Amino acid sequence: MGTGRRRAASLTDYIALARLDHAPKQIFIAPGVMLAYLLRGAASKQLALEIVLGVLTSVCVASANYVINEYLDRDFDRYHPTKSQRRAVQCQVRAPAIVSEWAAFLTIGLASALAANVTMFLIACVFALQGLIYNVPPLRTKDKPYLDVLSESINNPLRLMIGWAMVDPATLPPSSILLAYWLGGAFLMAAKRYSEFREIVATHGRDLLVRYRASFAGYSEISLNVSCFVYGLLSTFFLAVFLIKYRVEYLLLMPAVIALFGRYMVLAMRHHSSVQSPEKLFREPELMSLIGLLAALFVLTTWVDIPALAVLSEQRFISIR
Repeated sequence: MGTGRRRAASLTDYIALARLDHAPKQIFIAPGVMLAYLLRGAASKQLALEIVLGVLTSVCVASANYVINEYLDRDFDRYHPTKSQRRAVQCQVRAPAIVSEWAAFLTIGLASALAANVTMFLIACVFALQGLIYNVPPLRTKDKPYLDVLSESINNPLRLMIGWAMVDPATLPPSSILLAYWLGGAFLMAAKRYSEFREIVATHGRDLLVRYRASFAGYSEISLNVSCFVYGLLSTFFLAVFLIKYRVEYLLLMPAVIALFGRYMVLAMRHHSSVQSPEKLFREPELMSLIGLLAALFVLTTWVDIPALAVLSEQRFISIR
């Protein structure tokens, strides 16, 4: 897919590379804030300021990663049916300007994190490092099957930790919820690739797909489908461990969580699926309804104790005599 003669990038084009319209993804911070508050007790007196600094940290570091992503992917994205319309593909972007923009967003993000607390600063540094590992040769994990999904989805637990650090910078979230968040993110990323694989192979052929992203050479439709299944199972397993250990009432959330996974896979199998552009998922009424149900159940099970559920966390045997 050629782009023809490209015009010089304007300031608006450079700003678009930062994908500020993807800021809603920072919603993954919210559970970290809520869980830290519920499990660790009273929050800092400056919680409002910590939240503002944390959101600014996550948005700016993510935008810094997006800038280098779009620049380094420009020669590959031109083979994608829709990503070929990205500014870095359509315009002539200059490397010095890209480096300056990346550094500016990163500086604002890291400075905001440091102003909040040292824990958030260290997490933000890992967040920024992940962007380099994922995008920049010679590592460039996005070109390696399975490692691409696992390295990209680590952004999810990092966002959770940023939210947690807003409330309690002296600790980190339990490993069970971090693993659930990580593998849940892997499910989302694998579903996105599954949707892209099905659609691009059907309309443009496998050769074009591999030219767009080298990691697809190591995937098949079956392997991507199975990987979604495995990541989903592992995520729900670690989530169940966390729920049983820290508040057994939260187990009532599991049917809604499983329904969310199932609904997401249904979306991934659709033509022109919004799964390929996660920022558009809010337009899916069934998905949003399930998220609303999950939120309502979370509030309910947070404030209502159900002693009968204790049986699920204790050793019990069924007597036959």
